[in-house]
Amino acid sequence: MALFMVILGLFVLVLCIFTALLRWNEMRYRKKGLPRGTMGWPVFGETTEFLKQGPNFMKNQRARYGSFFKSHILACPTVVSMDPELNRYILMNETKGLVPGYPQSMLDILGKCNIAAVHGSTHKQMRGALLALISPTMIREQLLPKIDEFMRIFLSNWDNKVINIQEKTKEMAFLSSLKQIASAESSSVAQEFMPEFFKLVLGTLSLPIDLPGTNYRRGFQARKNILRILVQLIEERRDSEESHKDMLGYLLRKDDSNRHKLSDDEIIDQIITILYSGYETVSTTSMMAVKYLHDHPRVLEELRKEHMAHRERKRPEDPIEWNDLKSLRFTRAVIFETSRLATIVNGVLRKTTQEMELNGCVIPKGWRIYVYTREINYDPILYPDPLAFNPWRWMDKSLESQSYFLIFGGGTRQCPGKELGIAEISTFLHYFVTRYKWEEVGGEKLMKFPRVEAPDGLHIRVSSY
Repeated sequence: MALFMVILGLFVLVLCIFTALLRWNEMRYRKKGLPRGTMGWPVFGETTEFLKQGPNFMKNQRARYGSFFKSHILACPTVVSMDPELNRYILMNETKGLVPGYPQSMLDILGKCNIAAVHGSTHKQMRGALLALISPTMIREQLLPKIDEFMRIFLSNWDNKVINIQEKTKEMAFLSSLKQIASAESSSVAQEFMPEFFKLVLGTLSLPIDLPGTNYRRGFQARKNILRILVQLIEERRDSEESHKDMLGYLLRKDDSNRHKLSDDEIIDQIITILYSGYETVSTTSMMAVKYLHDHPRVLEELRKEHMAHRERKRPEDPIEWNDLKSLRFTRAVIFETSRLATIVNGVLRKTTQEMELNGCVIPKGWRIYVYTREINYDPILYPDPLAFNPWRWMDKSLESQSYFLIFGGGTRQCPGKELGIAEISTFLHYFVTRYKWEEVGGEKLMKFPRVEAPDGLHIRVSSY
């Protein structure tokens, strides 16, 4: 009996401490003018609920506090905006004290010179350097031939195999980008580079707690290993007299033009940013396109028809060219509809550089604003029958130019690699649907938050078409 009373007393004491901590943390952020909402635990806030419940957490908070509420996620006090018009204003007004506000883990692991972290004149210079690498001219003349060559080889031996399409599209996205960055060395560094890169990706969306076994520690260590690989690669390029027509060759090029010259640190962070941004969107969109095409035979039939007609106009050895991509209108529609329905990107983060008023509330300096765009993708007014996979809705080109079209970001931060990503996915789909048919094996579960993924993989049985 005495032992029971001791255990009961300890339980009540712990409960009181937890209640007091929650109460204290709520009082810390109960300033006049702040939006309504809850802040959760000290340090951790509501990160666990946010990552585990995802869209349901957002919907529950909106039901209680409206479309503009406060929270504490990813180790920072945050205001969540789910209002389309307000989101557009936030994205369009970086010069008015709203700068990129990505989580500390992402800044630490991707590097302080990455384009998502900088703003003002530095962002303009970095964005200019990046756009030069992935301009339509560069895609047409330099990158697309490399993409086509890579996809032909990568998709050449899938017949009569059961493959994990999630694993394959991740490899495809990484290796294709690496070939565009350093074409000559991509094969020799890929085996060492790829596992480190996958650890880096996992670390970018984690609490910045530097303890053994955490995704943050593994991601940060992976960055160090990647830096070593890239520094060695840059040194070897500089020691060589050979010229290279790839992204790294362009970044290291010595000329008398007026373009901004990047430091080695900026070059390395630029390379990591290109790999990271392309990997996440290209791999997941490609996997989900395969999934949706399998589930919607009529869409697959229309897509295959478009690609077969294109193939018939060419010899078997002819590559896909820039003008070919522009004519694949239904393919582009499939990519947009996949991105919308799967919601590859849930939103973007901004940070206040000064105390400011938004939506009638006062937001303190240093707070993050999470521009949550996921719900726009399922708005029945904007997208009739929003849960249906219907690429035909995108055949009206005006839909792509609407102000609420935020699949590829918005404002001054619209994804600069949009057309390159579409080129990669289109080329992948071309060789996949013209060579193979497939069926799912196992019916594995899909998760859609915080990342779209199949925890146990997504396995398909592939055979020749």
